[in-house]
Amino acid sequence: MTQQMVVFLARRTLVTGLMVVGPMLLAGLVVGVAVAIFQAVTSIREMTLTMIPKILTVVGVLIWLLPWMLSVIVAYTASMLQWLRVF
Repeated sequence: MTQQMVVFLARRTLVTGLMVVGPMLLAGLVVGVAVAIFQAVTSIREMTLTMIPKILTVVGVLIWLLPWMLSVIVAYTASMLQWLRVF
């Protein structure tokens, strides 16, 4: 296995991981910023107000995108197994 193969495998793994995790992180970020702005405007400093909406949003996005995430992971695994079988 050459260095180029290892770099290819690492890049493919990172891109697939970011594709799967990215929507949940982005949704959590958007909700977190919105709650932070709301807290700054209203001067409310409640910790549960920041965590509960983010948790619910991430869980909702996870449930909504789970079929797509599973198909991406299965396609990645199948392509890696096929690629490794060649070498």
